Amino acid sequence: MPANGDRTGSGKYRERLDALGIQLPAPPTPLGNYVETSLVGTLLITSGILPFVDGKLMYTGRLGNDLTVEQGQEAARCAALKALAVASHFLGDLDRIQKVVRVGVTLMTSETFTQHAAVADGASDLFAQIFGKQPGHTRLVTGAYSLPVRTPLVLDAIFEVVA
Repeated sequence: MPANGDRTGSGKYRERLDALGIQLPAPPTPLGNYVETSLVGTLLITSGILPFVDGKLMYTGRLGNDLTVEQGQEAARCAALKALAVASHFLGDLDRIQKVVRVGVTLMTSETFTQHAAVADGASDLFAQIFGKQPGHTRLVTGAYSLPVRTPLVLDAIFEVVA
């Protein structure tokens, strides 16, 4: 990992982030006894990431009751940025990422909420802006009755990386 504080490196993804006006946030701190990333072969797997901003959840509550689809999309985008921050911190350079393989998004929703895919697009659209639409990533989006600390969503990602 680089000795300086810039963990995004200086390559094509750093340039893309700059062009999009995106600065990666600080990586999150685990809420329990686990690590934020695990490297298995060429796959970097993140733990569940919550949409924290400045140490507080961006939103709390249930999609469909307390939060709109648009607020859910913002939270998904925030969590995706946190996942990139975790990957960047671990790898030292985002250009080691070959592709986003899979994104998982679990949403805390009302019983009648059905716009799960639209909310998860907040993360998928961000990854497509940064890494390109091809070859794309797989995704699993689910709804849940309860999530930790009343977060509206938890996101995890799997990245393919090069040594």
